[in-house]
Amino acid sequence: MRENTKKTVLIVDDEPDIVETIKFLLESEGFNCLTAFDGEEALNLAKEKKPDLIILDVMLPKINGYKVARLLKFDVKYKDIPVLMVTARTQEEDRLIGEETGADEYITKPFDIEHILDKINCYLKK
Repeated sequence: MRENTKKTVLIVDDEPDIVETIKFLLESEGFNCLTAFDGEEALNLAKEKKPDLIILDVMLPKINGYKVARLLKFDVKYKDIPVLMVTARTQEEDRLIGEETGADEYITKPFDIEHILDKINCYLKK
């Protein structure tokens, strides 16, 4: 298990299999995990728990991931939380929108779980 002093990661995706896969891996690496299955729930959890990092899908019920990222990144209380967008949207214009809304990384599905873990460790190392 890598040393991460129990950092908390919020995993947001409307596909339970993806959430559970990422959660299983991160918990086995010693992270605390929070999960949300729609944008509204994600926004509320992020504001209530202030996780150390957010893994965020774009296509979500209620509020899409772009809007969730924008609402968090343009709020001084949450702007420093790294956001890794993980999405099936692969067009360059989608990537640009992700960057404009404040995503720190834009990772397309299908993804390599080790790549995501490397990115998480990169952002959370102190």
